Amino acid sequence: QGGREANQVSDDYRYQDGNYEGYAPNDSYYRGGGEPANEEDAQSDVTEGHDEDDEVYEGEYQGIPHPDDIKEKQKKRAPAVDDEYRDRADLMAERMEDEEQLAHQYENIIEECGHGRFQWTLFFVLGLALMADGVEVFVVGFVLPSAEKDMCLSSSNKGMLGLIVYLGMMVGAVMLGGLADKLGRKKCLIISLAINAAFAFLSSFVQGYGFFLFCRLISGLGIGGSLPIVFAYFSEFLSREKRGEHLSWLCMFWMIGGIFASAMAWSIIPHYGWGFSMGTKYHFHSWRVFVLVCSLPCIASLVALKFMPESPRFLLEMGKHDEAWMILKQVHDTNMRAKGEPERVFTVSYIKTPKQVDEFIEIQSSTGTWYQRWLVRITTTFKQVWDNVLYCLTAQYRMNTLMLAVVWFTMALSYYGLIVWFPDMIRYLQEEAYESRVKIFDEEEVSHFTFNFTLENQIHRNGEYRNDKFIGMKFKEVRFEDSLFEECYFEDVTSSETFFENCTIISTVFYNTDLYEHKFINCRLINSTFLKEKEGCHLDFEEDNDFLIYLVSFLGSLSVLPGNIISALLMDKIGRIKMIGGSMLISAVCCFFLFFGNSESAMIGWQCLFCGASIAAWNALDVITVELYPTDKRATAFGILNGLCKFGAILGNSIFASFVGITKVVPILLASSALVGGGLLALRLPETREQVLM
Repeated sequence: QGGREANQVSDDYRYQDGNYEGYAPNDSYYRGGGEPANEEDAQSDVTEGHDEDDEVYEGEYQGIPHPDDIKEKQKKRAPAVDDEYRDRADLMAERMEDEEQLAHQYENIIEECGHGRFQWTLFFVLGLALMADGVEVFVVGFVLPSAEKDMCLSSSNKGMLGLIVYLGMMVGAVMLGGLADKLGRKKCLIISLAINAAFAFLSSFVQGYGFFLFCRLISGLGIGGSLPIVFAYFSEFLSREKRGEHLSWLCMFWMIGGIFASAMAWSIIPHYGWGFSMGTKYHFHSWRVFVLVCSLPCIASLVALKFMPESPRFLLEMGKHDEAWMILKQVHDTNMRAKGEPERVFTVSYIKTPKQVDEFIEIQSSTGTWYQRWLVRITTTFKQVWDNVLYCLTAQYRMNTLMLAVVWFTMALSYYGLIVWFPDMIRYLQEEAYESRVKIFDEEEVSHFTFNFTLENQIHRNGEYRNDKFIGMKFKEVRFEDSLFEECYFEDVTSSETFFENCTIISTVFYNTDLYEHKFINCRLINSTFLKEKEGCHLDFEEDNDFLIYLVSFLGSLSVLPGNIISALLMDKIGRIKMIGGSMLISAVCCFFLFFGNSESAMIGWQCLFCGASIAAWNALDVITVELYPTDKRATAFGILNGLCKFGAILGNSIFASFVGITKVVPILLASSALVGGGLLALRLPETREQVLM
């Protein structure tokens, strides 16, 4: 009875045509000499004691199959011939069975290949792509103070420039993530990085606001598509025991991108002379040099990616067995050579490939015109992508998708909202302190005096200025109220936040100044002349608080290092669900302490604590999103959820920024409640650390 049970278990893992014998390394997918001998022993046991009087088919011992066996095999093969007449549900059920068998076998193959030089090489290549994503988030925020003067940006233009990158990322994540499940991880990642590198490079040279906005939009679209592909790509080279930890280590490159952007901004943008001009119209200032430098990680990843192979798991899903086998052999041989065991042989001879239900039929070159063929290809591909999107909402995945969507959205709303709110609050506190130091001059009378120095943070009321000269000087945060200027001369004057209110200006000449009409509010201009006004906008002053903003972003990026290390070491020990829930609830508690942040140092400290606590949730979200979906839907699902994340970032930026200087209560309560709700909901998700990658 025990022998029959063992044989029954073995039969459960064995296909009748003999192609699949189970998941163990010594099955028929592997080269081994032990099993044929056992079969011969079994055959000898069966024939032992055979009575010669029993009826025996005369061809049995001559290797000639019995006619009944031939008929049985033909019956078994008949469904394969008649696939086109079978119900689609039956084909999908067979494919799902194949995928489950492939998942277990692929896990064994990856374990045989080991974790070594190949995975670490791919780790750094994909890390550069993730670093480029981190850089992209910070670039616009760093260049805005300079770009607003260089391009004469209004407040609405600055707000649009800050949000346009997230809009591009949202579209790119959904579109390119979906394409990666149909065209391949490597191909779509190359397309994504190439788009980002090209338009980021181009944006550093364009002069107009509209074209710059367009370039940053397309650049965001490219880098937004890279994030879902990077995690799907890397996870398919990792075994179950290594996946959570090493995907968490990969997330560190996002932190490195933030540190890189902060350091480059700090060292490049304040050097206004690091640029050049071509005539009076074209200016390449230091902030454009910074934008150029920030495209380097993307370019480096793009070049290195050309030497990496496609994901073998994706190729197996597409039915490309031989290509996948060659890549897995390359992974095995690379790791074995690095371990000093080059004699180790890759023992896999055959890998199960799922039944291809929706095979793409290549259009013959003689059919129609070239653009008709391309139109059909594009239409077919996007239809398949749309089907994948809908598949994520089918009964099997609907609940997981909806819960993950809420968790992603609440996390993004609070995190991206607060990382914009922190610098704005620090800037607001600085402005309050700056205004408290203003110097007020009442009823001063100045005549026949030459001003050739900088006036800063001053208010002049009811003053009289006669026959005075203002030459080669700068006004910064200066207001003249109810004052008289008579027969004065202004030459080569630049100003920032300077206004004349209710002033009377008589017989005064303005030559080569940027004192434009809008800076004179309710003023009377009598016999005054404006000659050769300055054109365009000018970087007139180095803002001291800009240095602090760079420092705040640098410290905020650096503060996630402990959280990254802890999450990587504990991801496979405590699980993804507890990591997400615990991290989000701790981050919510950190938000409440922001009520006590009434100084710059306190705000910086709480920002670092919040970023350090929340990074573990981000890492666990990336891991569980990869593991919950099958290979042919993985990048699509990740792209949808990451696109929703960027939508949350847009809302968070808009909502939180609108309360700066008004109240702290709304941003803090909104962020805390979102984190608590998302964290509690995350605890309802299924744990995935013990399952193989489907």
